[in-house]
Amino acid sequence: MSDRPAEARPSPTRTTEVGVQYAIVPVPSLSLETVARRTGLHPDLIRRFVALGLVDAGRDTSGRPVFAPTAPAALARVQRLRTGLCLNYASIGLVLDLLDRISLLEAALRRAGMRSDLPPWT
Repeated sequence: MSDRPAEARPSPTRTTEVGVQYAIVPVPSLSLETVARRTGLHPDLIRRFVALGLVDAGRDTSGRPVFAPTAPAALARVQRLRTGLCLNYASIGLVLDLLDRISLLEAALRRAGMRSDLPPWT
């Protein structure tokens, strides 16, 4: 028996908790020009990727886009999907979402101690 009322007790069907992560040290951000130089892509194409939701960007105090240090790798992934599978940019967004979902499911299997018989295909 609990001394808390029923509405204050956590739901037994809730299996995942959403946690907030805080950076201990400030994470440096990359400017649009730096990302363009590192990836070899035109800044307008990178802006288009941001508008399509293929890569995340924030804004600095002056309103210019800033990117996480992982943005060049994400843009390289988009370019590999574009050239390797001949996908349009709208379908690349769907493929990226599916690949992220597969990664989450594989990680959940590993945490549960279960393995599929097949090696990861990604």
